[in-house]
Amino acid sequence: MLSVRLPSWRGALFATAALLSTALAAATPAQAQEQQAKRYPATLAGHALLPADTLVQAPADAGPLFATAGKFTNADRKRVDTVGSIRATSFASDPKVPRQTEIMLPVAGQAVQGFSAIVPQGNGEYMALTDNGFGSKVNSVDALLMVHRVKPDWQSGALQRLETIFLRDPDRKVPFAIVNENSTARYLTGADFDPESLVVQADRLFIGEEFGPYILELSRDGVVVAMHETMVDGKPARSPDHYRNGILPPVPGAVAFEVRRSRGLEPMGVSPDGKTLYPSLEGPLWNATANAFENKDGRAYTRILEFDVASRTYTGKSWKYKLEDNANVVADLAMIDAGTALVIERDDSSEGAKTQVCQGEAKPDCFNAPAAFKRVYKIDIAGADADGFVRKVGYIDLTDIADPDRKARAGQAPEGRFVMPHLGPEGVNIVDADHIVVVNDNNLPYSTGRTIGKADGDEMALLSVGELLRAR
Repeated sequence: MLSVRLPSWRGALFATAALLSTALAAATPAQAQEQQAKRYPATLAGHALLPADTLVQAPADAGPLFATAGKFTNADRKRVDTVGSIRATSFASDPKVPRQTEIMLPVAGQAVQGFSAIVPQGNGEYMALTDNGFGSKVNSVDALLMVHRVKPDWQSGALQRLETIFLRDPDRKVPFAIVNENSTARYLTGADFDPESLVVQADRLFIGEEFGPYILELSRDGVVVAMHETMVDGKPARSPDHYRNGILPPVPGAVAFEVRRSRGLEPMGVSPDGKTLYPSLEGPLWNATANAFENKDGRAYTRILEFDVASRTYTGKSWKYKLEDNANVVADLAMIDAGTALVIERDDSSEGAKTQVCQGEAKPDCFNAPAAFKRVYKIDIAGADADGFVRKVGYIDLTDIADPDRKARAGQAPEGRFVMPHLGPEGVNIVDADHIVVVNDNNLPYSTGRTIGKADGDEMALLSVGELLRAR
């Protein structure tokens, strides 16, 4: 439930994460002896922004429901048609003193907001994936799913939207009833799927999503070709939102599911030869036999899976990624070469620059929990240990980036520094041998990490991280 206070579904998610962190005990002496990953420098090479209030009109044949979006985000879930009548507050603000944002819902159009993946396409262009809408199946019924072709101007800081592709299922490849079931085009919505990761390969788009979780396979113009179920260790892995489960409470053990709600296929990378996808779960699987989330000696881990593109099947092989904190999540994965990858690991409860931290009690004009753990790790998959755990080679800190040439187009940071203070840095990819690109999911209008009282826009940061990419 989303309201002027911390939404109850999001609050429940934070509470569950806290319980998970407590339930999985503190590190053992053996863990304390683990080799710590080295921190490497990162320098801002470019910064481009798309304003939070950027809208696009729905296709003419989508129907009148999609002329506006956000009509179902009111606290009591009652439909509200009046544009700009619902006030939003930040996910990461203290519920007792919420930080409001200036964007009111519903909006007159479809919000471009919420980039959860980014893929370089050459010629300075990128494909960017919009998240599912307003945070849940229930409130995203009127949010259409989209992929955008965008181009940043690193000199001016402008981020241009060149094209928007609306996802649809005219050939009825989706095996369950969708919102637009009785239409011809069958445009997909945020109540149908929660798209989180994107691979662009030949004439196909592969999208990792959270509700099933599933891998959606689409043509380059956004038409669903197939929907692939998630398999772990040869068995289906499903969340409470999987279509075979229906609407169920997000309490592991109460029903038969393995993937916690909102912890589905968040990251996904592709091998350099395009033959293998590497979808990954955002958080640990539930182990019904152990009656616990997957962990080793109290440390939670998530799974990196292997999907063969030629056969469209999971190979059964997987690797384990150990979280630095049991409440952390992994947000994206990008393969560097056949054996190493970049992974975004972050907390899911902090946003904002430390220069504006609340002094004493939380207040609405400061950040009660400024951005803390937001990192991009390089991992060695090929060199995983006998138990399948990948090695963390090194990392960069997204809350402390060098900016000697003043490339930043927004934000407050100490002289010569740059911060990505968002709740959710969500997408990462390789640009060249020295540079990566990172984008944020702005959770429109529920994240205010960049400026107090203003909803975050979509940002692209071009980072020079050659030392990390070449680290061994």
